[in-house]
Parts: sequence; structure tokens; C-alpha cells
Amino acid sequence: MKTPISTPDAPKAIGPYSQAVEARGARTLYLSGQIPLDPATGELVKGTIEQETQRVMDNLRAVLARAGAGFEHVVKTTIWLTDLGDFAKVNEVYGRCFTAAPPARATVQVAGLPRGARVEIEAVAVLD
Repeated sequence: MKTPISTPDAPKAIGPYSQAVEARGARTLYLSGQIPLDPATGELVKGTIEQETQRVMDNLRAVLARAGAGFEHVVKTTIWLTDLGDFAKVNEVYGRCFTAAPPARATVQVAGLPRGARVEIEAVAVLD
């Protein structure tokens, strides 16, 4: 079971994420960070930050599906960006995957990511 937690005594979420998520379930999945690698070629997807983010989300979706889960089971994500100027565009693509009761989240700018990627996202999911 996943329950979003929200209080007016802390800053309101400024994007598609919850202040906190209480999760109780039989299984917890810790998904490794995904970068925009095409699984068919093993090559980094080159294109707009939106295209790269979509590939990352597709990769996460595939890992979740293999475990019998979906984005609705995700309780926490971390996003690493090499440029926080990409935040709004990444947020738009990310938000399409989490339409109701989005997970808790942190977003951090970093100096570099594997293979020259501009975005990496990891997740934690709880299955009821």
C-alpha cells in the first residue's frame, strides 16, 4: 500500500512528486539508475533532453514490468542532471509517467554521468 504524505507545515511540492510516501508491501524493489541507453544497441540515445528522458523512463518501465510492477508502485526516485537548466523539460516527461500520487523525489545537478548522459534516474518501488 502506498499513501502520499503532505503537510502545509513544509514547502509544497513544486513538481510531480510527493513530500513523502508511506509504503507498506510484501516486496521492495531498488532499481539501479538508468541512463538513456537503447537496450537494442547498447548505445546512448542522442537527441533532445526530452528524448533522452523518455528513453530513461522506458528503461525504468521495462525493469519494473519484469518484476511485475509499474510506475504506480514507485515510492521514491532520484534524478541526476548535468544541467539543472533541463529541469522543466525533464519534469514534463517524468510527470507523464506519474499522474496520480507521484513518488517522493530528489533532483541533483552533477558534474558528469556515465557515458556522457545528461540524465540518470533511479527508483524504489513497493509492491502490495
